[in-house]
Amino acid sequence: MPHGRRTAAALLAIATGGLLTGCLGSGGDPDAGTNGVGKLPAATIEQKARAAADSAAAVRLAGTVISGGDTYRLDMRLRGNGGVGEVTEGGDTFQLLRVGDDLYLKAGADFYTSGDSDKDSRTAATNLSGKYVRVPSGDPSYKQFSGFTDKKTLLADLFVFDGSVSVGDHHKVGSTKTIALDGSHGGSLDVSLKGTPYPLRYERAAAAGALTLSDWGEDFRLAAPPKSEVVDYGKTVGK
Repeated sequence: MPHGRRTAAALLAIATGGLLTGCLGSGGDPDAGTNGVGKLPAATIEQKARAAADSAAAVRLAGTVISGGDTYRLDMRLRGNGGVGEVTEGGDTFQLLRVGDDLYLKAGADFYTSGDSDKDSRTAATNLSGKYVRVPSGDPSYKQFSGFTDKKTLLADLFVFDGSVSVGDHHKVGSTKTIALDGSHGGSLDVSLKGTPYPLRYERAAAAGALTLSDWGEDFRLAAPPKSEVVDYGKTVGK
């Protein structure tokens, strides 16, 4: 799946991504009625946000990432044993599902073909369209795509700043007050000032996109697709 691999390689750039909703107005104590995290040093806020993210059973990650002039849109629900969601590049959208070690990809025929595809390739693409393609663990695509369904890996990347980190302004993400952690060379992570200090928004440096994190701790159904809807990639593609 050359197109798929190319998309995955570019999407690995999401490791640094999220947009802010704006600063809160001045006047009064901006930390009044909050969890108090905004009064802490940057390193302590980062530590608490990391611990909150690590301990949550599930999370939803969504947003836009710009890399190499291309725009990628993500919407993934993640938990400890896998994840499910979709990625869009230009007009191409594909779904990812991982349950334990089993990884599945689902897309339309156009995802698997290019303009000069031969008849056999087009036939194979038609057969794969709308099916869950099981990606073998030994295939290069497995490592690339499974990363988008790995909660631990994706959340760890949120806490990698370029340069030192300082406490920034107070903002709101939706209706929730937040405190920003700003990287000295760009990038910002907004941490919730309500209840548990979860990371709520990650803004990439140089206006390269944003990722929003929500539904912390809200579990969701994660199950393998019916066997009748699954195609074995290693045995079927090109047949």
